[in-house]
Amino acid sequence: MGGAERTDDGRGRLGDVLSGLAVAVGCVLFLGGFAWGAVVYKPYTVPTDSMAPAIGTGDRVLAQRLSGDPVRRGDVVVFSDPAWGDMPMVKRVVGVGGDKVVCCDKDDRLILNGTSIEEPYLHSRDGAGSRPFSATVPDGELFLLGDRRRTSVDSRGHLMDTGRGTVPVSEVAARVDAVAWPVGGVLERPRTFAGMPGGISEPGPVRAVVTAIVAGVVLIFGGAAYGPLSKLGGRRREARA
Repeated sequence: MGGAERTDDGRGRLGDVLSGLAVAVGCVLFLGGFAWGAVVYKPYTVPTDSMAPAIGTGDRVLAQRLSGDPVRRGDVVVFSDPAWGDMPMVKRVVGVGGDKVVCCDKDDRLILNGTSIEEPYLHSRDGAGSRPFSATVPDGELFLLGDRRRTSVDSRGHLMDTGRGTVPVSEVAARVDAVAWPVGGVLERPRTFAGMPGGISEPGPVRAVVTAIVAGVVLIFGGAAYGPLSKLGGRRREARA
């Protein structure tokens, strides 16, 4: 009997140690994940449906802080420009410095550098088109369009109104990586632009940040639950004895 009690006590002490360790590691992962996310990402609320269906009106997005230099075609970026109202706006990059963007071919597809491109992210009821236009993107600038072309106010409108529809790369503050609320997941980079010079950008660490936070929560609750569950199991064993 005495040997069994000592074994049970040893297991209990080991369980307590492992439980405390799980809670400690969970706290590190949880708090570290939030700190990491706060440094890398900034939340924005999108006020219009110009980026539907990927991003809807009022959606809360997580955008990776960056300068404009790493921006690639297909990226959804947050920027501000005095010519566009000098407030944060969210649009998709379809042209970078040196590109020629033309609307549109006979199938209502955008033409980029002489090649018609497929845009799977567009709103299902919209084509790529609007009134015909042609623009050559100056070096260090971006041509930006919304995914819901019928309602989006973007480079096309500014090109028609002022003759300058592009935005300087330096005005880009962040790149959207995920829709946080309502939960929409990570925005995938469109493969449409993968074969073009510069390729497409790599997603930021949003998945790793979320994984760290979720793992932290699981360890914290799992470790905290060990003590009460262990005591409950002990009482049941005593009752059976």
